[in-house]
Amino acid sequence: MLLLSLFDLLNIVGQIIFLRHGQAKNNTERILSGRTPGVPLTDIGMTQAQQTAELLEHMNISAIYSSPIQRAKHTAEIVGKHNSIDVTIDDRLIELDMGKFTGVPYDEIFTSHGNVFMKFYNGELEIAHNGVETFADVKKRVASIVEEVIEKHPDENVVLVTHMDPIKAMLSTIVDLSPTNLFELIIANASLNLFREKDRKFSLSGINVMHPSRFDQNW
Repeated sequence: MLLLSLFDLLNIVGQIIFLRHGQAKNNTERILSGRTPGVPLTDIGMTQAQQTAELLEHMNISAIYSSPIQRAKHTAEIVGKHNSIDVTIDDRLIELDMGKFTGVPYDEIFTSHGNVFMKFYNGELEIAHNGVETFADVKKRVASIVEEVIEKHPDENVVLVTHMDPIKAMLSTIVDLSPTNLFELIIANASLNLFREKDRKFSLSGINVMHPSRFDQNW
């Protein structure tokens, strides 16, 4: 697969641009916050969002849609303000419902349930039995909003601000990724993941695209 240079990306139209929210408190504390309200961006996360807003300034964006969760919504608002675009909230971009795992630290979950992330990508029944949204259901809702965006914004660049697994869901619809690949793949905070659409066919233009100042930093 040939990924394009940053210069090339700035000149493409007809892209669905998935943006993961900036670093948030749950990321630094390693807690599965799910849809818990009141989990804000960190100071670093707000800086990341502003840097991404500046990068998007050159990409001719026509619309911004966002998850209703605070960390994503705040990221979207920073991007929208910088680019003079209003943000539309759409529940299909929401974070996973973590069910009984909501609010539990990663290490505690791994100790009591093993690698729940691999089980999630494998579609194991234990995930649904604990009230966690399945990966199949995430893929369905992401596909739904992407289809609607294509209808509303033909040949335009649109930003969808969301969370890691909705982005992985989109990736897995066009790239043959195993559960292990999905588990090991990290979508960086405040990174752009770009999908070019033509006649309902998608190609991956870029993954983990971010402000050049972040290339030598830990994500």
